[in-house]
Amino acid sequence: MSTILDEIVANKQIETAELKKSLPLSVLKDKPLFLRNTFSLKDALKNSSTGIISEFKRKSPSKGDIHQGIEPKDVVPLYEKYGCTGVSCLADNKYFGGSYQDVIQARANLEHTPLLFKEFLTDPYQLYLAKSSGADVILLIAACLQPSQCQELALEAKELGLQTLLEIHSEDELSHYNDSYIDILGVNNRNLKIFKTDIEISKSIVKNLPQDAVKISESGISKPETVASLKKLGFNGFLMGENFMKEQNPGIALKSFIDNVLTLI
Repeated sequence: MSTILDEIVANKQIETAELKKSLPLSVLKDKPLFLRNTFSLKDALKNSSTGIISEFKRKSPSKGDIHQGIEPKDVVPLYEKYGCTGVSCLADNKYFGGSYQDVIQARANLEHTPLLFKEFLTDPYQLYLAKSSGADVILLIAACLQPSQCQELALEAKELGLQTLLEIHSEDELSHYNDSYIDILGVNNRNLKIFKTDIEISKSIVKNLPQDAVKISESGISKPETVASLKKLGFNGFLMGENFMKEQNPGIALKSFIDNVLTLI
């Protein structure tokens, strides 16, 4: 039975094939951002007191429209100003309202904050798209990839100077993890096959994660108390989008959230 994730990945493969025609590798490699030195999200998470990775997204399959008519330049400078550890920017258009150009705009409006290319990545071409857009980190979703594919993509990303965030949803997907090529291990509290969210996933799985891995919890986080409790369990960071993007001013929402977290840790 086909799932939402299957549909997204199938559509992404079609989109990527079209992009290869209009933006061949030779063009991507010539873009100025392709040659820049990247920032380390892994180091930033290790050194951060809160570890908030704030996300820019306009919509999602589970929530529909979240904040239409807004641009990265309106949001990410304030994310950086008010203390995020990293910024995530959606590159998928059909399901999340993002674009490759959004990532470029986000990079142009950040000074030193690491930027995650948030995309459903299955093709090495997308690594070059990420690097040429100014991203520092790429996302690999275990549910979309075989362990061997994950290794190949992560190793190629490393050759390009990009860090890799591996996203898992269950202990079974830990077979995709290897600390020699994966920089950050993420636990998604949202089941991407049915898009149901349960924060208990992070709480239950953390004891079985590699102790020395830099770990983040993703999705469904809306309370400072949740961040504080997950930090005590060993998570270094927290990927949050909807909680900030649903507000009129996402940057101010981030500031308030971080201020509250700091009173709890």
